[in-house]
Amino acid sequence: MRGKVVKMRLLFTWLAVTLFFLDNGVSGVDTDEVPVSLKEGDSVTLHTDVKTNQQEKIKWYFNDFRIAEITGDQSKICTDVQCKERFRDRLKLDQTGSLIITNITNTDSGNYTQQIINSKDRTKIFSVSVYGVSAAERDESVKEEESFTLDPGETKNSNDVMTWYFTDILIAEITGDQSKICTDVQCKERFRDRLKLDHQTGSLTIMNIRTTDSGLYKLQIIFSNSSFSITRVKRFSVSVIYSGLSSAAVAGIVVVVVLLVAAAAVAAGVVYCRSRSHTAVPQNPPIQIPLRQRRQRWKW
Repeated sequence: MRGKVVKMRLLFTWLAVTLFFLDNGVSGVDTDEVPVSLKEGDSVTLHTDVKTNQQEKIKWYFNDFRIAEITGDQSKICTDVQCKERFRDRLKLDQTGSLIITNITNTDSGNYTQQIINSKDRTKIFSVSVYGVSAAERDESVKEEESFTLDPGETKNSNDVMTWYFTDILIAEITGDQSKICTDVQCKERFRDRLKLDHQTGSLTIMNIRTTDSGLYKLQIIFSNSSFSITRVKRFSVSVIYSGLSSAAVAGIVVVVVLLVAAAAVAAGVVYCRSRSHTAVPQNPPIQIPLRQRRQRWKW
């Protein structure tokens, strides 16, 4: 009898420890660890690999304290003060239970544990490291009519998605081995075949740049793999400096001036000739002898 009591106690103890580990994000079943390197300002999605129609119970932990939970279509995010103060509305869950962290800071470095509870419990640990700054805005100055290249400064992979915007207007995009430039009328009217996209690096070149091309250019890069995806945004503030009239414009103005001078000279000549013809001295008319004088002359 005593032996049965000991066995029952051991069984209950094992169950209690197992439940404790499960509730605190630690599981010895199917545990994977994934390293994630980010820059400050990035947004990251930590994937669950769960389909939207699966009714899984998923829990997320950051350094051993729970930050999010989803069961079917019911979700909870940051239910305690500690989580709210740390993340401040920067956490989201999508329909698959994947965790989205926006505007990453260096204080977000640490282990994010994903626990999927079903017939076969799975645990995945994302070891997140945050360094540097990705969203710093760069100021660029260029003279009018020059060609200018905006360089992402990133190593491009084949599955990256790179999208260029000018003041929130989509102007160019690279997806895999496909690229697009100015697919809408507004972009075509503004740039008129003056944009060139380097498919290998993702850099954007603006040819024959104009003062109207001044403004904010934004590049959004999405790096993705099966475990996570990173969204990084780079901003370029471009100022186009007026460089005066071009040589072609100067030549055109000179031709117009020469033609105007020539036309003015011809007009002046015509006016002068006409004025001379009107002011010429008339010849003296023949002297007319009165008829009476002529008769008296014949009488003599």
